[in-house]
Amino acid sequence: CIDRQTSKMTLRRFLFPCLLILSHACFTTAYCARPNIIVIFVDDLGYADIGPFGSKHSTPNLERMAQGGRRFTNFYSTSPVCTPSRASLMTGCYPRRMGMAHNERGQWVLFPGNQKGLNPDEYTMAELLKDQGYATACVGKWHLGDQAPFLPTRQGFDSYFGIPFSNDMGYHNPVRGYPPLPLMRNESVIEEEPDQSLLTRRYTEEAVAFIKANRNGPFFLYLPHTMPHIPIYVSDEFKDQSGNGLIGDSVQEIDWSTGRILDTLGELDIEDNTLVIFTSDNGGTFRSKSSNAPLRGQKGEVWEGGMRVCTLMQWPGVIPAGTDCHELATMMDLLPTFATLSGGMLPDDRIIDGRDIGPLISGQSEAQTPHEAFYYYWMNHLCAVRSGKWKLHVSYLKRDRIGMTQTRVSELYDLENDIGETTNVASANPQVVERLKALISKTRIDLGDGPYLGRNVRSAGYVESVRMLTRKPSDDRNKP
Repeated sequence: CIDRQTSKMTLRRFLFPCLLILSHACFTTAYCARPNIIVIFVDDLGYADIGPFGSKHSTPNLERMAQGGRRFTNFYSTSPVCTPSRASLMTGCYPRRMGMAHNERGQWVLFPGNQKGLNPDEYTMAELLKDQGYATACVGKWHLGDQAPFLPTRQGFDSYFGIPFSNDMGYHNPVRGYPPLPLMRNESVIEEEPDQSLLTRRYTEEAVAFIKANRNGPFFLYLPHTMPHIPIYVSDEFKDQSGNGLIGDSVQEIDWSTGRILDTLGELDIEDNTLVIFTSDNGGTFRSKSSNAPLRGQKGEVWEGGMRVCTLMQWPGVIPAGTDCHELATMMDLLPTFATLSGGMLPDDRIIDGRDIGPLISGQSEAQTPHEAFYYYWMNHLCAVRSGKWKLHVSYLKRDRIGMTQTRVSELYDLENDIGETTNVASANPQVVERLKALISKTRIDLGDGPYLGRNVRSAGYVESVRMLTRKPSDDRNKP
């Protein structure tokens, strides 16, 4: 409240920063309300695996979400595999920035009992929102470390229910020799080798219960589904119902799950104050018969099919219904955007690579991507850059018997006119190639490339001794 005697100058000084923030966020009314936030994060979902992006799978609830919200057709993961992309989502940074591009053994992702995990010193979106009074829950796959300091409940989440890594990392995988797959509640294992056909349903029930318990808000629900990562499981209700094999059955069950979330918001009359985001951790894999059409490539590759992901956002009254955003945005941008929406502050003692994309989400006229460039890393290797419509590949990585083999290339693609990356136009556009190479050189200094550390990278978290969450029966054979 401002007294009438307050001078006009003081009033301007008080109001102008507020108006600037509100204008920049483009969420004027909702910004003041601190909206509930739900992020539905699907595992290995292909770009064209849902109806709004061209799939033949029946996904009526995702169609409803697209009709009531906004499609993002140029939304990117920061990695073509699980762990690095999830680290970026949580922290708003490239995986290379925080040492999460691979595990301590140089493997693509984290495995049970790894010493490495997301550094507790990182500031996650859950911590940001919790600091603003949000109730926070993670339901599903974590995959950012299974040791105690790295678990969701140590990274800003009030509660956790789910499997801490990929569903193929269990006792049922005799080739790898893993211990039993753990289903956790908070920091305790409550089941070993749970029935995976029930996971999507159980996650959904847990998510709905959290929403109902926190209906008065604000709340943050992170729902990272285990499916359709291989091996794919579905409940009996959805088995053999899609006509498109396990991938179709699984996608239809995830669609059902999303519908339950949306229906719950409607029943509680809180959908108008809830931002719902649906996306994937990376592109789909051909092994599961997933589709990334019309993109080239798949999970594990830096072609568009590995890192451009299908994305929907809904927020009635704020996000314009039935619209598309074709501007480049990334999962790193969600943390800064949530900071604006919640009234939180980003840490000023580190580099955050993401940017507030509120103007894109709300459909502000003439809103453009906040990124001069986006970089495609495969583990620690800088492989490509996109700026505007142009994408330049500078190296390919292939796995062989020895390890990863790197081949230097110079291939330029016009993604506006050649979304499938079929025609190399580098020779016809030498100036574009040189401009993008300059961006690559600049980023090598900042983030590094291969064995060369960048100037502004941070360390992942490590533990000296490892405690396995579960044990194989053979582990106890030599015990007295």
